Amino acid sequence: MKKLTIILFLVCFSASGFAQKQLISYDDLRFILHNGLMQANSFLTAKGYSVVIKNNNTKNRKYSFTFKDHSYININARSDGKRLFLDIETNYFGQYNLIQESIKQYINNDSMLADIQTYEVKDLGNIYITMKDTQPYNPLTKDYDIQVVSDRRVTTYNW
Repeated sequence: MKKLTIILFLVCFSASGFAQKQLISYDDLRFILHNGLMQANSFLTAKGYSVVIKNNNTKNRKYSFTFKDHSYININARSDGKRLFLDIETNYFGQYNLIQESIKQYINNDSMLADIQTYEVKDLGNIYITMKDTQPYNPLTKDYDIQVVSDRRVTTYNW
């Protein structure tokens, strides 16, 4: 009985570890910005995102993931030379919260202008977060637009 309880506990614990697999954190953002679009493509598809738009001429990619409760995370990646820009659109509070918590220890400077939260983050660049009410209005959910603009020192490595 004791073995069964321990095994059941370990199975539940390991399953809960995969609960945030699709969410993007500071380390994920850092990996994506320091590597090229091809690495970002394989990384995000391994996390479970599907490629919606892939345009090699303009170097734009759009990835999407939808949860069972119809929450979504859309990631737009754009390469401009050696710099990569990310735009994350979501209505999933867990994604917003994970980014807030994971960048907390790396913040160099932060400010709040009107409805835009601005963070200057070490080894990333600037993160701009806007929150809007959902249409049609739902007091439980908000739309979050998270823009990650890499610093000029953060460039991709093209091997």
